[in-house]
Amino acid sequence: MLLFFYGEECPHCHRMMPLLDRLEAEHSVKFQRLETWHNAENARKLKEYDPGGEKCGGVPFFFNINTQAFVCGEVAYEDLLPLIGDAEEADA
Repeated sequence: MLLFFYGEECPHCHRMMPLLDRLEAEHSVKFQRLETWHNAENARKLKEYDPGGEKCGGVPFFFNINTQAFVCGEVAYEDLLPLIGDAEEADA
């Protein structure tokens, strides 16, 4: 399962959304999109997958539950590709 944690007013997060759309379309994967700034449950989940902010400490934060791979911040499309790892097979 692939997770994308974002903040509603986060400009970096919004710039990543078209890249996620492209990644989902080209690789047949799906990210669960979790808004954390206005949703306490999603904020709790972010802390669960990034305890103490050790991996990222904020949004945007991308996490692959299957592989524990993560990507932090606003990055290029190519930087997201290693994240999907076995997600293509697991989500198919």
